[in-house]
Amino acid sequence: MKEKLSVLLVDDDPNIVRLVKLYLEREGYEVRTAARGDDALTAFHRSAPDLILLDIMLPGLDGMGVLKAVRRTSSVPVIMLTARDETFDKVLGLELGADDYVTKPFDAKELIARVKAVLRRTGGGDEEQDDTLSFPGLSISLRRYEVIFAGQKIDMPPKELELLYFLASHAGGVFTRDQLLEQVWGFDFAGDSTRTVDVHVKRIREKLPGREQYGWDIATVWGVGYKFDADIKG
Repeated sequence: MKEKLSVLLVDDDPNIVRLVKLYLEREGYEVRTAARGDDALTAFHRSAPDLILLDIMLPGLDGMGVLKAVRRTSSVPVIMLTARDETFDKVLGLELGADDYVTKPFDAKELIARVKAVLRRTGGGDEEQDDTLSFPGLSISLRRYEVIFAGQKIDMPPKELELLYFLASHAGGVFTRDQLLEQVWGFDFAGDSTRTVDVHVKRIREKLPGREQYGWDIATVWGVGYKFDADIKG
């Protein structure tokens, strides 16, 4: 049986560390953490992680300094985390050898998807079957967080994509709003289930105009909830 992949999470915000660590461990990763740049390098040399999640703004040695030091001896995948959405930071990080770049605040599930994608590209991920769902005129990939409709990439926030993916992966199944809330939003949701699900379905439908001509739709089941109604899956 394959050993767990390990992630070194480097961030000085304890709330971010707690949340991301929880999501990573739920996905089966072994997680080590560091809050300072110098401690991150010590942990890196001791544990030889499969991937590093690295904040730029760190006490002591900053994230760029850590990345430079890591790249002197290793090609381990690195995803940079930062609260600053500046082109200079992104370009510099990528030039120094970062594999991806995520700006705070970020959705934890999307970050996990980025982790999986980077590990697959660099050969560190497991060789699972492709998760892409394909219907006429539509493809949905949860790993890449990508929706292609009528040949065009659709800009879709994580929760919309996850809701669409869940319904499409259970094509024909009818789900109540509470069931969808539990499956897609999970433990971290607080709010009105009816309004939340309805609003997300409405936005998804708006982004997929003319979908009925392809033989599928996100159908309302009156008095119950929603289903992904597909005549053909191919």
